[in-house]
Amino acid sequence: MSGAIEKTLALLEYLAAHPEGANLADIADALHQLRSGCHRTLHELIKFGYVRQTSVRGEYALTTKLASMGLSFLSRSGVIDIAQPVIDRFAATTGELVRLAIVDGKRLTLVAKAQGAKSGLLYDPDMGIDLRLSCSAAGHAWLMTLPEDQAIAYVTEQGLGKPRDFGPNAPTSVRALLASLDTHRRRGYSILQDVYAAGMSAMAAPVRRPGQQTTGVLVVAGPSQRLTLKAMEKSGPALLRAASELAQAADASPLLRSARVGTWGNGPGPEPEGAA
Repeated sequence: MSGAIEKTLALLEYLAAHPEGANLADIADALHQLRSGCHRTLHELIKFGYVRQTSVRGEYALTTKLASMGLSFLSRSGVIDIAQPVIDRFAATTGELVRLAIVDGKRLTLVAKAQGAKSGLLYDPDMGIDLRLSCSAAGHAWLMTLPEDQAIAYVTEQGLGKPRDFGPNAPTSVRALLASLDTHRRRGYSILQDVYAAGMSAMAAPVRRPGQQTTGVLVVAGPSQRLTLKAMEKSGPALLRAASELAQAADASPLLRSARVGTWGNGPGPEPEGAA
């Protein structure tokens, strides 16, 4: 049964990355599945409304059912109601893109955003993506709150992002990453330039109460030409205040409380650094 579930989830994840649809041969080859078995699973998913087959070329694509479930989950979790007013105000203050990422097991996923820039170059990545921990300001802000061995384990499992895939300043070794985390920890929030992408700056602060685990990360990102090191340092105190406001309101959202009890089938994690 677990094998069937793994194959089904692999199909859904593949189709999520190909919204335009894909043919049976490409799907089966990419997932290393037999075409006959892949075909049966796809038609089971069609039966339950998760997949559709295009009328022109017969390619398979996701319906909006999964997206609808995700949006319904976020709505019922209360996280948007709590976070949106905070990130809206902060975005207006900074004039840049502000996002909230949620800690989910060993992952950081973007769930809410507000765009403060009204003109000029806008930075606005896709929501719902899992962030690369070694290359994102959000990842660094979370990792700096974890015990060093746990941070190394999470990054090792996910893999270091390569400069050719991210920015030219992306760390290429665990040692370089740990040095950055030490700097962020002394400051209280992360600052990165040309790490997630060339020409992009970002800063992030963990959402957590004193002595408790991080449940989310508040992120500001924008073009380096506008979001300079000086501008980020100036916005640092406001970033920390906004993250603290979210932390104090976290009890109203199961999603923002989740890191304390474990998610994705994980039990409670180890005590955070500095815990009593």
